[in-house]
Amino acid sequence: MAWFGARSFPHRIKNIPWKNIFSEAVGRCFLVAKFACFIHVTNNYICGVALVHGPSMLPTLNLSGDVLLVDRLSILLGNVSVGDVVLIQSPEDPLKTVTKRVTGWEGDSVSFSVNPVRGDRSSSKSLVVPKDHVWVTGDNPFLSRDSRHFGPVPYALIKGRAFCRVWPPEGFGLLRKD
Repeated sequence: MAWFGARSFPHRIKNIPWKNIFSEAVGRCFLVAKFACFIHVTNNYICGVALVHGPSMLPTLNLSGDVLLVDRLSILLGNVSVGDVVLIQSPEDPLKTVTKRVTGWEGDSVSFSVNPVRGDRSSSKSLVVPKDHVWVTGDNPFLSRDSRHFGPVPYALIKGRAFCRVWPPEGFGLLRKD
């Protein structure tokens, strides 16, 4: 009986449609690659998802983290305005992305307190935002490293405009321009 099974094994392998199996496998690999490219282009150039956390944007965003929808086309089309929450590549650490609110546009005069903890007016400064730059601040001035520390941010460092919170569910909704 074992001899019969061994003899029919090569016969069974010979009858397998290898060309069809290979062709279908290659076709599915290309389909997966196309889908991955579609996701990459959509996430990086049209609309993506970002997890943001930290005390800088309290009370607008949660300390423990929120999942936001990020519009990337607005940056390319120049549709970012004062009051928008944006994701920027950190001017201090290019490997980090930070979330801040745009509070000044090129040509705007901004006044700010260098040390809001002390609250004295003597540490107050003002400046005009240079061309092709924005002034960004955290909603929580006491625990935020923002333009008060690193100055105006080049427009090219803006990676997207956050427009909707999708997680946690109780905070679901559009972000306001405060």
